[in-house]
Formats: sequence, C-alpha cells, structure tokens
Amino acid sequence: MNKFDSVPLRNIPFLKRITLLFLFMSLTMNAQIDRIEPPFWFAGMHNPEVEIMFYGKDIAQYQVATTNSIAITNIKKTENPNYLFVTIDTKNVSSTTIDFLFKKNDKVTFTQKYTLKQRREKSAERKSFDASDMLYLIMPDRFANGNAKNDSNEATAEKFDRGLPGGRHGGDIEGIIKNLDYISSLGATAIWSTPLCEDNDKAFSYHTYAQSDVYKIDPRYGTNEDYVRLASEMHKKDMKLVMDYVTNHWGIEHWMMKDLPTHDWIHQFENYTQTNHKRSTISDINASEIDKKICLDGWFVPTMPDLNQSNPLVLNYLKQNAIWWIEYADLDGFRVDTYNYSDPKGIASWTKSITDEYPNFNIAGEIWMHNQAQMAFWQKDSKVGAIQNYNSNLPTVMDFTLHDALGTVFNEDDGNWDKGMVKIYDNFSNDFLYPNPNNILVFAENHDTNRINEVYHNDFKKYQMAMALIATVRGIPQLYYGSEIGMSGDKNKGDADIRQDFPGGWYGDQNNAFIKEGRTPGQNEYFDFTSKLFNWRKTNEAVHFGKMTHYIPENNVYVYFRYTDKKTVMVVINNSTTSQTFKTARFQENIKASKMGKDVLAGNSYDLTNEIYLDGKTVLILELEK
Repeated sequence: MNKFDSVPLRNIPFLKRITLLFLFMSLTMNAQIDRIEPPFWFAGMHNPEVEIMFYGKDIAQYQVATTNSIAITNIKKTENPNYLFVTIDTKNVSSTTIDFLFKKNDKVTFTQKYTLKQRREKSAERKSFDASDMLYLIMPDRFANGNAKNDSNEATAEKFDRGLPGGRHGGDIEGIIKNLDYISSLGATAIWSTPLCEDNDKAFSYHTYAQSDVYKIDPRYGTNEDYVRLASEMHKKDMKLVMDYVTNHWGIEHWMMKDLPTHDWIHQFENYTQTNHKRSTISDINASEIDKKICLDGWFVPTMPDLNQSNPLVLNYLKQNAIWWIEYADLDGFRVDTYNYSDPKGIASWTKSITDEYPNFNIAGEIWMHNQAQMAFWQKDSKVGAIQNYNSNLPTVMDFTLHDALGTVFNEDDGNWDKGMVKIYDNFSNDFLYPNPNNILVFAENHDTNRINEVYHNDFKKYQMAMALIATVRGIPQLYYGSEIGMSGDKNKGDADIRQDFPGGWYGDQNNAFIKEGRTPGQNEYFDFTSKLFNWRKTNEAVHFGKMTHYIPENNVYVYFRYTDKKTVMVVINNSTTSQTFKTARFQENIKASKMGKDVLAGNSYDLTNEIYLDGKTVLILELEK
C-alpha cells in the first residue's frame, strides 16, 4: 500500500493535495514497465533459474526484491538504464504469483506481479519427431486464408496485397487448422511451418524470418492463443508441430533495435558487413581469422541484424525464449534456420539447454553445405567434430548433398561413372561420417530451392522416383507444400515463384486442390500417388529405423534394402529410359528365403527367385514375403 492511501483526502489542504497527486503521478510514470520477457515462466523446470528482463524508462535506477520467499540470485544492469535483468531461483516453488518490489532509497516505489505457471503433465518427457514421421513444410502466408479479418493489421506496416507476388497474401494459422485433415490424408505426421512470430518489415515480410517480436505471433497469422490451438488440434490427430526457430538474427524492426540493451547485443561494424557465407571456415584449420569472423558476425542481409550469441545475456534470452515456446505452445520439435551461422560455442550451449530440459526433443538444424564431412561435423557426438573437440549437441542435420543429387540425377539417363543413380549411391556411401544417419532430414526441395516439379518439368515418373526415394531411405522425409499436386516454381524468377499460393486456400479460388472433386485429373494423379506412398510408409518400421544395404548401380538401376529382424523392403529405381531385366541372385544376402515381393503401390506380386523386369524411369517398392 502506498503511504498516501491511508490519509483521508479531506484532511489535506487543497494545494498539498495537488502537490501529492502530482508526485504520485510522477512516480507512476517513472515506474512504468513497458515489457517483461519472458512474460511468465513455469514451475518445476529442470533448470530452476529464470532471468527476467524488465524494460522501461530508467528502470535500472531501482533496487529489486521479491515476496513469496523467492530468491533473487543475480541482478544485471547494462550500459542502457532502460533494462534490468533479474534472475530468480524457482527450485521447489509451486505455481504462484510473485510480487517484485521496485525500491528507491529503500522505499517501495511500485510493484510488479509475475506468474509461475503449472507445467503440463510429463512435459519434460514429450516425444518429438523422428524417422517414423513425415514432415509437411508450409509457408503459412501462402497456404490457406482461414480468417480474412486478420489479413492486415494496424500495428504492422505491410498490408494485404495478394496481387503482389512478394506481398502479404493472407494465409494464416486458421487456414492450417481448417486443412489439417487434408495434410493428414497425405500421410504427413508433422508440420514444419516457416516462422510465425511477428515480422514488421515494410516489404517481403511474408517469409517472417526477420522477426520483430519473438514472444508474439504475427497478428496477420493470428494470436498466440491461435498457435496454441493449432498444436492442440494437431495433437488430437496424432500430429506433431515443429517450430522454425531463428537463433542467428532478428529483423531490423525488432523493438530492441531501437534501444539495444548492450552495444554488443548484435554484431556491429564501422561499415555494413555482410556474411561471406563460408561456413567451412569454422572447421577449416587453415582459415584466416578475418574470414571466420565475417562468416559468423556479418549480417545475413541489411534488414537482419546479426545476434551475438557470445554475449551471455543474448544467449540466455534465446535459450529462455525457445523453452518458453516449447512449454507454452506444447511444441514437438524445432527446425533451426541458419544454424551454423551462429557462434559455435553459443549455439551448442543453446541446443544443450533445450535437450537438457526435454531429453527426447528433436532439433533439425539447417546446415546448408555441400560436403558430407562438413555437414557431419555439426551433428551431435560427431567424430568429425571431435577432431577439433567440438560437439554441437544438434540431433538432426539436413541432407543437402542428397538434395543436390536429386536436383539432377533423374535427367541423367545413361548412368556413367559419375552420373545418374551412382550419385545417390555415393551420397549414402558416406553415411559412416554421421553418428546417427536416422536423424538426417531428407528432402527434394524446400522454400529456398527450386521446386522439384520445376526441375523435372512436371515429369510425373521423375516425381515418383524422387518421392519414393525420400520415403524409403534412412532419415526423416520432408515434403514441401503443393508438390503433392504438381506445383512447380522457378527460383530464378524470384522466391515468390517457389512460394505460390496453394490453390483453394482462398475464397473464390477457381481450383480447390484441398478436395478430390476440386482437383484437376493431373493434380489427383500426383496427390493419389503421394498419399498412398506416405500412408504406406507410416505402417512399415523397416523404412523408419531399419538398417540399409545398397548395391552399386548397374545400367542406371539402383537397388537397396531397408530391413529389421521382422520386415524387409526392397526398392528398385530404374533411372534409364529403357526397360531392364536383372537377375535377383546378386541380392540374395538381403532377399534370403523370401520367394515373393508385394508391390506396395500397385499391389502386384513379383517372383524373386529368378529375375525382375522393370520399365524405364520407374520405381518399384516391394515388401518381401516368405
């Protein structure tokens, strides 16, 4: 209670009342807290400490105490008086409301309530995505507009303009929720959405990688509560939600950029300096320090300030933000953008803080490199990384070398020494470099690459071979939205061309590809194949975690097996333009006593005792039968 509250106003002379009222208003104004981050926390966490950032005009002038016997273990002030970082210990504290007392001259000036919430039951034990899943990648602005009322928002700069290829088109969280049955019907068991937090850039904000508030869903997508509802609705359908998290940079419009907590919160140069993108410098023992520094500290683009993960305050902020979203929204995994552009020590610590809290939580890092040793360097417990005493703690990397091969291989009809299916064979022959080949994300395309149907000019047979391969090799398959209906797009025309609107996602669309009756015959051909393939994949443990044996391609025909003690799957890809007949005796070590194979796509049975005939540019997936 304020000391003035107990004095009846009628007993105070008028001029004194005015003076006291002015003093009270002055204290209130000076005591204003504009932001508190995290906005609340959770009781019972593995790491009991949480560092709360209070932001407001001259907030650092106050001493801070708490009620509820909550221990303050550290108070950090920076060169900016508008920030105060207060660490509390929540060990053995149940869910409660904490009163923070802000004092000046040992007198309480104002109080601020802070909530510790109850965690979900068995939250720490949550199951994440793995090789039994198929991830469906969505760019939410381009998928479906479920709520036209949030297409524009007065608090954000860029407004709805579907006619502008790089503009805001209105897709949102509600559009995803309304089409979960469609996504599930494809055999997808998880959704990876590109970022949904607020991006207040004046243009091209639809990709949302230049975030302006990392505790807030962009209002043009919906609300924080909508995001929680998305996770809840997905869990009802046994689906998993994977957040696209960005540790390397924020957007130039992020509220902190207008009033940095510390000068070194971001990397700053005398003149604008862009990253050289040479992530190989991190592991290169011959690399110069200046090249390495520019790689790690240079900005991605002028609108994306580069975060300094070697600053303990920045690193802890990012750790807590990530954990807050997992706990608050009930997330099932992360995909981390530009993972190895961050400070190596900092990003390893960030990753471990999450898996310490959630031991089963999977994190897939974007390691966009074109050499398997350099990619394997970044996977958790890598023997390649151990050469330099480095462990990223990152469970999953993305198979960009397989992506590179898939972008050309099906146009290479002859299969010479280094062409055709031998490229795929060579990719998997380097799996010994990875500590966990099952934790590799496999994909033919994503939101940053040419679409696979563009690469192969909508040749359906080549699409079939590409999808069958990522569905049956080791790792976690990812499908990019729209490919399942034949969508194409040329990155050479700009990113907007590979991120076109899904037909039927907007009221009035002539073509509604979300329903069978609305799809064209060609779209149904793509959809039916994709749905059958990935729904079958859900049922066969051999292509989830089974071992893999492959055989050197002959005549551009690649044969490999996935198998457990109970099940065996044989995959044959004939990448030549002519039909091939080949003897099965060569594959006896995997066929063993099996006499027949059941084609999982067409339902036909194949005799495995002698030879197999296969048309050109065709794939065959067989479940072996004794």
